[in-house]
Amino acid sequence: MSQPSIFKRALDRVTHKRSIGFGLEHIGLTTLRHPKIVALLVVLLSIATFSQLPKANVDGDLLRVFAHSGDHYDAYEDLSRTFGTFENDIYVMVTADRLVEPEVLEEIRSLAFELELNEFVTGTMSPFTMRTPTWDGSSVPAVPEDMLTPDEVAMTLMDLQQFDPMMRNLITPDLDGVVLIVFTDKDMVSEHGAPAMIASLRESLALYESADIQTEVTGPPIWTGEMVNASVSDQIKFTIWGFALGAVIAFATLRSFWGALLVAATPFVAVSWTMGAALYFFGSFTFLTIIVTTLVLVISFAEAMFFIFNWLGYWRDGMEPNEAVDATVKLVGPAAALTMLTTFVSFASLSLTPGQGIREFSIAGAMGTFLLFVCLMTFLPLLLKLAIKLGFTPPKRYSRALTAPLPLSWKLANKFGRPISVAAIVVTLLLLIPYALIKPHFSFEDFMAKDSMALATAESIDEGVGGVAPLYVRIGLADPGDGLSDRDFTKIQTVHAITEKHVGENKVISAASVTEYAAAGLTHDELFESVGPFMQRRFINEEGSQALVTGFIPTIIQSDALQDMVDAMQADFRAAGIDDATVGGFRVLATLATDDIVRGLQLDLTLSVLINLALIGFAFQSFRVALASAIPNLFPILATEAWLYFSGAGLQLTTVIALTIAFGIAVDDTVHFLSHYLHARRAKGLEHKEAVKHTIDRIGGAIIATTIILCAGVFIVVFSDLPQVALFGTLFVGTLAFALIGDLFILPALLVAGGKFFQPLGKISVQLGEEAGSNMDAHAPDLKSATNPKP
Repeated sequence: MSQPSIFKRALDRVTHKRSIGFGLEHIGLTTLRHPKIVALLVVLLSIATFSQLPKANVDGDLLRVFAHSGDHYDAYEDLSRTFGTFENDIYVMVTADRLVEPEVLEEIRSLAFELELNEFVTGTMSPFTMRTPTWDGSSVPAVPEDMLTPDEVAMTLMDLQQFDPMMRNLITPDLDGVVLIVFTDKDMVSEHGAPAMIASLRESLALYESADIQTEVTGPPIWTGEMVNASVSDQIKFTIWGFALGAVIAFATLRSFWGALLVAATPFVAVSWTMGAALYFFGSFTFLTIIVTTLVLVISFAEAMFFIFNWLGYWRDGMEPNEAVDATVKLVGPAAALTMLTTFVSFASLSLTPGQGIREFSIAGAMGTFLLFVCLMTFLPLLLKLAIKLGFTPPKRYSRALTAPLPLSWKLANKFGRPISVAAIVVTLLLLIPYALIKPHFSFEDFMAKDSMALATAESIDEGVGGVAPLYVRIGLADPGDGLSDRDFTKIQTVHAITEKHVGENKVISAASVTEYAAAGLTHDELFESVGPFMQRRFINEEGSQALVTGFIPTIIQSDALQDMVDAMQADFRAAGIDDATVGGFRVLATLATDDIVRGLQLDLTLSVLINLALIGFAFQSFRVALASAIPNLFPILATEAWLYFSGAGLQLTTVIALTIAFGIAVDDTVHFLSHYLHARRAKGLEHKEAVKHTIDRIGGAIIATTIILCAGVFIVVFSDLPQVALFGTLFVGTLAFALIGDLFILPALLVAGGKFFQPLGKISVQLGEEAGSNMDAHAPDLKSATNPKP
């Protein structure tokens, strides 16, 4: 009987043993036993997922991130249903140096009326749609149409800008521009899409642009469009460059074009499966879920590299190449399954925090993690066996750059294991202090595309007139009905004044905005009628039971400042005896909900760490293994959070997600290290220190290669046009770099320093294939002579 057959029988005898992969490696064993059936299933799954790819689209709606996140979101939804809001309005900034020239003013009036006729528009608010109450109870246009001279125009606009509370938010103080607020038709936008609506509005505006008149548009729909464009650009850029970098690194590592192609094929299939599945379940990507494709890309590159490293290692040791594929599946499969589970747990833990966007990211990531493991256990073994049939030969040697740090790793662990271990433990414990002190942080501009013209326009509106970011105060009315009673009107006036105190003078509109005309002898109802029916619905609901006061805050405002403003306003409302006033709006929702979400994600991160460490200990049936993995994996997470704390960046939405996922991935190399260490102790019979050195020499290069691939692939994210996504990439790469230090220098030092503590690990037997590994080692010389592999 041939030696390869002996080896195969040895492998088969141990397939019943409990494995650290919890039996998930049987997906790979099924591939080995029934390759044709599995190949057919791979093809069918590929067809099903690939068919979804033409439907790929990105939803840039930020509200989707916070949907169903708790009380703040529910209050915002109720507010939108009751009054409608300014959140979907478009602001047009019209600038004209010769605005006071009658002919220029009339051209802008025509522009405003042209916008009202647009099919996507239900109404507008501008200086030309506003009306002024008269002595007889009627109203006239606030900006008359029959003005003849620049002086007359200037005097009229200046009077309106200084004394009319509504006009203060629509006419710039230096009389060189006006703001037109466009109220969009939700049904039309839903049917034809926001891009079509924006294009239609820009087309209408283009008819009036000239040397005298310039226009800029801004507002949430424009910001969303910019986010979508940036996300699409990111997806294309990340996918192309991620594949290119991964393939280049694989080529430089393996020194083989065909070897690099084998490594790159698995990520291509895994990413396609993940994208297709995400589109099938969610219908579109968000700026968060689109990150999942990049993560799956780099993780699958790393796992494929690790798989092929082991396959080529067995082949070079003298095993027949097809047997080497089988051995890799059976010996590496359990460790790969456990690494998949740790990453899966990290993604899944995020779903405990409410919020549609977070849960979609969590589900997409968990789904992608499982699919890439399935791809690794089915597609890659089949591909390698096909490559063998086509005549693939192994490269002669790896790049020396991968093994350069390994002698230093062993030298430091062997000579300075104890001081390094003590230092690592002390530093990790000290890093728990900033971990406990760090606070959530929300910055609206971090969600916007870099160099956003719409954001710049919004800031110019903030400086000149009211502002683009609305803040709402909702109150109940004591006397519902057709008109406003005196006490309800007084209540609105009080809330209006308090809101203006905190938001800024002339930055608030409400049913009390035209009170200065009361001296003309008009009633409350007559004053209210002067704003027109459209604006009336923005001030008082149809039943007359609730009123809305709207303040316009700066587009860019720090979360702490907004939180303090809301708290101070609510305190003043209570002091004035108004207990039913609630402050809301998208900016308030985003700030307060982000605070809750980030705190929840921080707990998810803690839970993920504990579960993954417990999972490792349970898989290896040893709490000593769990302890050995704790410090090298806690250190990178805590070090990154310490940097966030001392830099003042705080915890943001994507930072906690990045740390959680990076931890799940960082654990992978630790699992592979410990798995090989225990295999060396049990199957090879090596002593404690010899096993540590053997593990460093055997897989140290693979750990470095996979980390380089992960960091290089995700580093592309740093160049995203969306600051939140760029920050995700920065923290992810930083955490993995710290994790490499943990696995190459801290973990070996801990193992060496704790010799007596870890000595019993050589007696445990939990990894599938150890007996086979022992047989392979014993028969390696015979296998080499029997199989005579190609160089």
